[in-house]
Amino acid sequence: MSKALSVDLRERVVAAIAAGSSCRAAAARFGVSAASAVRWAALTRKVGSVAPGPLGGDRRSAQIEAHAALILRLVDQKSDITLREIQAELAEAGVSAGIGTLWRFFDRRRMTWKKSLPTPRSRIARTS
Repeated sequence: MSKALSVDLRERVVAAIAAGSSCRAAAARFGVSAASAVRWAALTRKVGSVAPGPLGGDRRSAQIEAHAALILRLVDQKSDITLREIQAELAEAGVSAGIGTLWRFFDRRRMTWKKSLPTPRSRIARTS
């Protein structure tokens, strides 16, 4: 798993940039990429700190969770609704959602719809 570079290193790079060094020169001096130096300098101007944000985690489920009431209402109206049908209903409401997104939505709620196994057909004996 990746790990953010230390705040101390970030601060030294930004301090070198603030002292008049270019982003590329500061990056080369401290052994980091020029892109990182540019991002850290911009982060300092915008937020006032170079502290890294949280790594990993789910950043996108909030988009579909905002429409949870609509999705759950669709399931209540038709208990055997398919994910494709839910996707189509959401599209009509102006919400773009993939099948995997919907699957994870229901998985978080531990909602499953298992099909029951069909009973074996009875065999009719043929007489000739």
